[in-house]
Amino acid sequence: MRREVRVQDAIGMTLAHDLTRIVPGEFKGRAFAKGHVIREEDIPQLLSIGKEHIFVLELGADEVHEDEAAQLMANALAHSSLTMSAPHEGKVTFKAAHAGLWKVDVSALMRINSIIDLAVVTKRTDTPVVAGESVTGLRAIPLVLKRERLEQFLDVAKQDRPLLQVIPYRPLPVGIVTTGSEVAKGRITDRFGPVLQEKLELYGLQSLGQTIVGDSVDDIVAAIRGFLAAGAKLVLVTGGMSVDPDDRSPAAIREVATEVVTYGMPVLPGSMSMLAYAGDVPIMGLPGCVIYDAVTVFDWLLPRLAAGERIVREDIVALGHGGLIK
Repeated sequence: MRREVRVQDAIGMTLAHDLTRIVPGEFKGRAFAKGHVIREEDIPQLLSIGKEHIFVLELGADEVHEDEAAQLMANALAHSSLTMSAPHEGKVTFKAAHAGLWKVDVSALMRINSIIDLAVVTKRTDTPVVAGESVTGLRAIPLVLKRERLEQFLDVAKQDRPLLQVIPYRPLPVGIVTTGSEVAKGRITDRFGPVLQEKLELYGLQSLGQTIVGDSVDDIVAAIRGFLAAGAKLVLVTGGMSVDPDDRSPAAIREVATEVVTYGMPVLPGSMSMLAYAGDVPIMGLPGCVIYDAVTVFDWLLPRLAAGERIVREDIVALGHGGLIK
């Protein structure tokens, strides 16, 4: 509710609207923003701009000021992997406290944004982020939020798992198996190794080295098992992923795997990629597009694997929506 009061009596009260200051030929702009809490030192400036009376807010028991509401919302979403700003004009910003994989409980976020008069806006889940990067902005939209809306928000935010968090990458040891007689016999120079090494370094992953073999299933299997025995927590098999008769990588991966998640993914480029597991160790078969295209499905899945996430078939199916990279 708005109430008119003398400026001198307004200390500790909240402005109901913006107040403008005008200096002819020099300045015209906001001197005080709506929601500002009047302080004793504000009185001379208010009088100097011709304000002897102002409208102030008096909140009812069922109302919450925008900044208080934003702070309560932010507290409910706080996580040790995030830093938060102070509330300002009903808004709070979260930043990543460290590098990692950004994760959002999307269904909970949708329920929150179905509530009237408030909003939580995030980066897309499964996005790699760096320390200090902005990941979420939230705000109470009106100057005064109905307490009922805030309670609806808090009910959704109360859950066992974090609604927002940054999962740190793990320094996984990675083995690279490069297949193809043309590479093994020196007819062409391998290009997968340098490309993969650069991508691994983005997430702090440790290379155990690269083994180059021909097109024999037995040789590919032996190379994969060699890296598993050496402690690899991720094995990348490059090349040999098409339907050509000399492309044996999928068969070799199947022989080693205890679970095949998929051979073929609804993403372009990268549709001929493969994901399997030998126990808890992921094995990815990578097609030639990883060399030629700056971004493929591998770039989407690698940070998730680096964060220790176990990817299931439903995760792969979901990639089709937005999966046309180029």
